[in-house]
Amino acid sequence: MVVDRRVADVMSAPVRAVQASTPLQEAVQQLSEHHISALAVVDESGALVGELTEQDLMVREGGFDAGPYVLLLDSVIYLRNPLQWDKQVHQVLGSTVGEVMSHNPHSCGGDTPLPAAARQLHDRSTQRLFVLDGERRPVGVLTRGDVVRALAAAG
Repeated sequence: MVVDRRVADVMSAPVRAVQASTPLQEAVQQLSEHHISALAVVDESGALVGELTEQDLMVREGGFDAGPYVLLLDSVIYLRNPLQWDKQVHQVLGSTVGEVMSHNPHSCGGDTPLPAAARQLHDRSTQRLFVLDGERRPVGVLTRGDVVRALAAAG
């Protein structure tokens, strides 16, 4: 029964990981070669610090939009938060994983009950949860597909 299962029972392993200093092209190559949609980003000790997703790359490849503006006395006044615009510029021009990655990866522990993890996937509108050990090192990944397969197997 799915209710009794834990994340560790259905997660995928191993986790593909890179560091923030990894060249972006190398990370893109890993995503392509392994047919995955995200990479864990870890620090020197192997602890999770971020994630690089296809969505992050779409922002980079799609360019950026400076947003609405007003011309006033030959000056351009942007009507959007310039800090957000600056972030998009860095995402478009970044050459390392750290310049493009998301800094708030979604995660859980391996002992998390599967229904709670499924709720977390839904509530946070994310495609995956990185499964972490006690030192915040990724040991697996739980995707929406893993949850669906567990439901089908129980069914």
